[in-house]
Amino acid sequence: MRRFTTGDSMGGLTRLLHRAYTEHAEAGRAFFASYQSAQDTADRVMKGECWLAFIGAELVGSVTVAAPYGTPEGYPAPTGAGSFWQLAVDPRHRKVGLGQQLLALAEDRIVALGASEAVIDTSVQAVDLVGWYCRRGYVPVGTWRWDVTNYESVVLLKDLLARCRDGTGRR
Repeated sequence: MRRFTTGDSMGGLTRLLHRAYTEHAEAGRAFFASYQSAQDTADRVMKGECWLAFIGAELVGSVTVAAPYGTPEGYPAPTGAGSFWQLAVDPRHRKVGLGQQLLALAEDRIVALGASEAVIDTSVQAVDLVGWYCRRGYVPVGTWRWDVTNYESVVLLKDLLARCRDGTGRR
């Protein structure tokens, strides 16, 4: 895994996002990443650190991270929390732990950037995805509706420093 550089293809990253979010779109959930343009991808990448995962030369995963995360007024998140978005794994490379590796990278970067909590959101209808995050320590704290999606989002929060306090080393 490495950071996105100026030599990387914004079009290639956008195509990865479209592939990764296809099943949500097919289920009727218009995740922004399922239809965004390459310019939208560039705009979102510029709001944080974009990390890419490769197998050989093939781009197979991505996540963009920021801390603190600027939220709109009324968004149910603590001030100063970090976040990540565009967490994507190519469908042909799922079920091998790549999503977990990207999540761990995102959480580590959020802490390194000075935040102790991570806030994310996803469709309340994406029950499997919400469950995946909850099994990794994320807790629902509210809901939100973005103007670029067709669904209500559940907002999830995780205390990233809890592993240091409880001594388990787990995230």
